[in-house]
Amino acid sequence: MSGTLNKVMLIGHLGDEVKMHYFDDKNCVGRFPLATNETYTNKQTNERVSNTEWHNIVVRNKAAEICEKYLSKGDKVYIEGRIKTRKWTDDKGMERYSTEIQCTDFTFLSNKNEQQQGNQPQQQTQQASQPQQQSQNSVVPDEDDDLPF
Repeated sequence: MSGTLNKVMLIGHLGDEVKMHYFDDKNCVGRFPLATNETYTNKQTNERVSNTEWHNIVVRNKAAEICEKYLSKGDKVYIEGRIKTRKWTDDKGMERYSTEIQCTDFTFLSNKNEQQQGNQPQQQTQQASQPQQQSQNSVVPDEDDDLPF
């Protein structure tokens, strides 16, 4: 195969708010850290071990504005994009490298209604979830009877 592939798919939680940078020609860039977790059991000690990996996410233009408007710290999001390494010079003249995920597609996975309920006292949350459970468990008539299989 002569082609190459640079594709990243991540599901994680925002570590901070989306930071926006606007340019003169009405373009913009949004940046935010995304945390992904790996959890496993150490076979020697039987302890549960959790490792967090941080990813620098970069979104551009309209997508960046949408992320800034609807995402906040702690939200769960699916990110699709490609890895890009940038070379830059710091204040002391040292060459630095940054590895980023250039986001090409995203899906919000946090339900804002659930988050708002999470901020309410425990009793109200339980009462609010009971009607939802009842409606989910109710019997729905089968309307797919005319299917040939």
